Amino acid sequence: MTDRSTEGLRALGKHTDYTSDYCPDVLETFENKHPNNDYFVRFNCPEFTSLCPITGQPDFAEIRIRYIPDRKMVESKSLKLYLFSFRNHGDFHEDCVNIIMKDLIALMDPKYIEVEGLFTPRGGISIYPFANWGRPDTPWTEFARHRLLNHDLGEH
Repeated sequence: MTDRSTEGLRALGKHTDYTSDYCPDVLETFENKHPNNDYFVRFNCPEFTSLCPITGQPDFAEIRIRYIPDRKMVESKSLKLYLFSFRNHGDFHEDCVNIIMKDLIALMDPKYIEVEGLFTPRGGISIYPFANWGRPDTPWTEFARHRLLNHDLGEH
């Protein structure tokens, strides 16, 4: 019996070709088999790299993505390739986090999503940008506001 939920995926199980710059076109989705259940999907990407847009020096981070899917979900290998495409891309930390979030919203139209970047220190300063979004005109809008206002309470 063929699993139709993965039909059309281009990257999974094939030789990996890495792009040399930012490429949202590598992102792929598959059907959520449980669209009536609200649940979180979390990705931790501890080896994210991008370039400083001013100096060209590499920046390193752990990118944390959490979302509540609706009909579509992001395929993990395509997400890995997408995040890898930032390797030669120059943008500030805050921009990277917001770009990732907006690309995933455009791709999946989730109920809720948040993206956090834990960038390693450079010059003695760590930067941890956090961006989130809840689908407008739904309870997820208020949830997003609550999460934004409370996302790092209790952390050191």
